Amino acid sequence: MAHLGLVTVVVESYDAAVAFFVDALGFEVSEDSPSLTDDGRPKRWVVVRPVGGETGVLLAEADGDEQRARIGDQTGGRVGFFLHVDDFDTQYQRMRAAGVTFDEQPRDEPYGRVVVFRDIAGNAWDLLGPR
Repeated sequence: MAHLGLVTVVVESYDAAVAFFVDALGFEVSEDSPSLTDDGRPKRWVVVRPVGGETGVLLAEADGDEQRARIGDQTGGRVGFFLHVDDFDTQYQRMRAAGVTFDEQPRDEPYGRVVVFRDIAGNAWDLLGPR
């Protein structure tokens, strides 16, 4: 059986991104290791994931102008990431208290309760929970 292991989010700063994903979203750091770029410069391999989750988010600090230009617009303005939670209201209130930016008020859809929020880089995510 195949599974999706990682998705990448290009960020300005490793430490700020880790703080956002851990403190605001409640993720855990599953790996933070020294690494090297293709041309031998130091970088980090930083993976965060929801507690108990299988798929992780690789936080990739932008390297160069082309990558910096993509920060916050990795999906062309569309929602590109979907965070499913069991207790929507608790997670929403937790995220609001942590200063997460929301694009709208929560709403009910046939597939559940949803609200669009922005990660530290500015990418759009759906927070999704049961109705």
